[in-house]
Amino acid sequence: MNKTAKIIIEDKEYQLPIIEGSQGEKALDIKKLRDDSGYITYDIGYKNTGSTSSNITFIDGEEGILHYRGYAIEELAEKAEFLEVAYLLIYGKLPNQSEYSDWKNKLTRHSLVHEDVKKVFDAYPTGAHPMGQLMTMMSMMSSFYPNAQDPHNTQEDRDLTIVRMMAKMPNLCAMMAKKRNGHPVLYPNNSFDYIENYLYMTFGNPCEPYQIDPVVKSAMNKLLILHADHEQNCSASTVRMVGSAHTNLWATIASGIAALWGPLHGGANQEVLEMLQEIKDSGFTSKQYVEKVKNKEAGVRLMGFGHRVYKNFDPRAKIIKKACDDILNKLGVKDPLLEIAKELEEMALSDSYFVERKLYPNVDFYSGIIYRALGYPTDMFTVLFALGRLPGWIAQWKEMLEDKQPISRPRQIYTGEQPRAFVDIKNR
Repeated sequence: MNKTAKIIIEDKEYQLPIIEGSQGEKALDIKKLRDDSGYITYDIGYKNTGSTSSNITFIDGEEGILHYRGYAIEELAEKAEFLEVAYLLIYGKLPNQSEYSDWKNKLTRHSLVHEDVKKVFDAYPTGAHPMGQLMTMMSMMSSFYPNAQDPHNTQEDRDLTIVRMMAKMPNLCAMMAKKRNGHPVLYPNNSFDYIENYLYMTFGNPCEPYQIDPVVKSAMNKLLILHADHEQNCSASTVRMVGSAHTNLWATIASGIAALWGPLHGGANQEVLEMLQEIKDSGFTSKQYVEKVKNKEAGVRLMGFGHRVYKNFDPRAKIIKKACDDILNKLGVKDPLLEIAKELEEMALSDSYFVERKLYPNVDFYSGIIYRALGYPTDMFTVLFALGRLPGWIAQWKEMLEDKQPISRPRQIYTGEQPRAFVDIKNR
């Protein structure tokens, strides 16, 4: 039997269908509520509103669970390559050997970007934020591929757009890193795989061979997997909303990059490093800073601890903590900010104030430390987040389009003026 819920409005009863997800989540279907009763629901920020059904990612914040299409994040991060996970998210299954080989070959063949793209980079002012550059470049890429501007093209055209986007994203991110340093741009090297190529194009020197550090590659692989998707967050919801207007994929993903740019979303790991710099510049010890946090002193915030979704622990943080330790041990980086970070981590894991409130270090805390140790400027952190999140955004867009979901159109409660007559400017 179909389950329903009863709601009584002004002494009139309405039946609302109950929807149940595959993991036991329950929702009230209110699609017809406005038509039947004249009422809408009111939920600022959509914190308790399901805007879609999806079979991509499952999160249980109470239990600290994150699954991509049924696979536990712990197992994927330990055993899979990022491109396997990207294929899983976009196409709904792990590729077999033949499919994976074909997928990687296509990405290799389409990794170059048009030479005119470099001219656009030259036009950016010195110091332009890399996320602003990435957002612009992503939207601009649709100009190079006119067939990609119609999302209703053939499946072959759509898949080619996805391949081009996945293939060129590392190149665009690396070009930004090189340009800001005044270094020559490096072209992709087909002897490297996806992650190796990105590291080479970012850190390589055309005058000498580039050696791939397996510890660095492993950490990057894990970080990209951990960031690949996270259900209906701000940027994923933005991608689905913009995509619902049948906007082309390049411009749609640019909107996701814009949402990720915000410090309340993708900029969280950048804020971790800014906090560490603040502690260093203030002259306070880590313990003194934590005491200020406990005393709730104005303007003192602890970034990178706890998570608005995970009420117990962030499963991604447990995975990336080991990679963080491996990176710091292997590279032997001596950095006062990283020393402060380690002190904060030790306190958070042992201090009753943090333990009782379940304020454990989250994935943003550890990813910021890793990026700092690898030599990335702080404002590039969110670009790396976008590089990992790309397959998730594509998967969300693709699912929304294939399910033929209607254009998004939230409602509102109007709180403005009553109807009134226009007054000529001379009489105001």
